Amino acid sequence: MARVGVNGVELYCETAGDGDPLVLVHGSWGDHNNWTPVLGALAERFRVLVYDRRGHSLSERPPGQGNRTEDEDDLAALMETLGYAPAYVAANSFGASTALGLAARRPELFRGLIAHEPPLLGIVADVPELQPLMTDAAKKIESVIAHLRAGETLAGAREFVEEVALGPGMWERLPDPVRETFLRNAPTFADEQSDPNWAGLDLDRLAGYTGPALLSKGTESPPWFATIVSRLSAALPQARTHTFEGAGHIPHVTHPDDYVDLVTGFVEGAARRSP
Repeated sequence: MARVGVNGVELYCETAGDGDPLVLVHGSWGDHNNWTPVLGALAERFRVLVYDRRGHSLSERPPGQGNRTEDEDDLAALMETLGYAPAYVAANSFGASTALGLAARRPELFRGLIAHEPPLLGIVADVPELQPLMTDAAKKIESVIAHLRAGETLAGAREFVEEVALGPGMWERLPDPVRETFLRNAPTFADEQSDPNWAGLDLDRLAGYTGPALLSKGTESPPWFATIVSRLSAALPQARTHTFEGAGHIPHVTHPDDYVDLVTGFVEGAARRSP
């Protein structure tokens, strides 16, 4: 439990377990606690690193507009500073976008990559059947951002949970610590959305990552995630895909046993195939 200075920012991190190195990268609005449902089981097999991305919870929040490349550089520096490079990296949502972006730039840092539903909407912007759905989602996000920019953090967080992420009535059903985390990290979500390149990825460059990759999606998630996963899979030479039945955007929270089995099986398979 420490704050480590990397890439000009202090990041909070925790480590647990022994074995192959595994780094877990959380999504927007959250922090390292999002991995609590799977951390104990994964630490029985791996040397696990969890951390708060910049601007989230216990990590430093630098002033000024940020960008996803900074998150990628943070991840690289943290892995190298703490002796986790190369590592298996499992990431969710915006954290998955971050991990994929880093894999495209620094493939030597990865033993393998597991990415669940990165919101890389830019790589499917040309798909006509997705346009009405993505336009509607963009309007809802714009409303959330408007609340946050106006200082209406509670209204923005509630709207995101109920209109974008989890469904009507879900804000009140969340545990108090989870609601507090949403409120604490709301400004960083607004910052992420203001990065003009947050939703894009150079697929040609990503193809330079030739290591093992597993891309996953949930049956209960918006349909664009399936298309995103398909396009990423086509770009990655060693990619395979997995669908979590009955799950949505956070299977490590809603289906922790299935998630642990998936990660463990992926690593074991990658180890058997390595020279």
